[in-house]
Amino acid sequence: MDLVYLAPIGAILALLFAGYSFMSIRREGTGTEPMQKIAAAIHTGAMVYLNRQYRAIAIFVVVLAVVLGVWINPLTAACFVLGAALSATAGYIGMFTATAANVRTTNAARRGIADAFKVSFASGSVMGMAVVGLGLLGLTIAYMAISTVTELPQAEVLTIVTGFGLGASSIALFARVGGGIFTKAADVGADLVGKVEAGIPEDDPRNPAVIADNVGDNVGDVAGMGAD
Repeated sequence: MDLVYLAPIGAILALLFAGYSFMSIRREGTGTEPMQKIAAAIHTGAMVYLNRQYRAIAIFVVVLAVVLGVWINPLTAACFVLGAALSATAGYIGMFTATAANVRTTNAARRGIADAFKVSFASGSVMGMAVVGLGLLGLTIAYMAISTVTELPQAEVLTIVTGFGLGASSIALFARVGGGIFTKAADVGADLVGKVEAGIPEDDPRNPAVIADNVGDNVGDVAGMGAD
């Protein structure tokens, strides 16, 4: 039982490292004014999409939580909601970090590939450590709370805690699929408008749809895969 207390320590260390990596990214320069304007547009678009997506997913989470609470166990429903909330939080952290690191990586690339790699690697470590830290912390809280409040056998407690994984996976499923659809729609739309109609190269800054394409890359490859 004493080994259980090692889990929250590991989770806190992971979250602290994620915070340290994020602060190291924030200390990097954001480049020229045109770079900052493009980065701001991508950041705004990505966060607007994420907010809209999570509002839609919240309806599913509430409905399924009620079903789990009535048909299975209210504690399983509570674990389900906790897992969904922490998975969504991880998605927010990853999206905010990625959109903040994009322009900083580009600016660092002006000094050399080594500096750009350091910034991008630190950005990825924030999402990775946040997922591990939040997941481990949530599981520990759910397990210890149920074990303390109730006097159920350990096997039954572990069965109840599986609701946490269901909640986290549900958010990841919708984020991955929804983000992938948005990514491809934006990509194909930008290419059709730019290359076919306007006759300009792919990802040309003169094409406003490129912003939507870059938003889609963040949505599908960061929030979706990170939450997964």
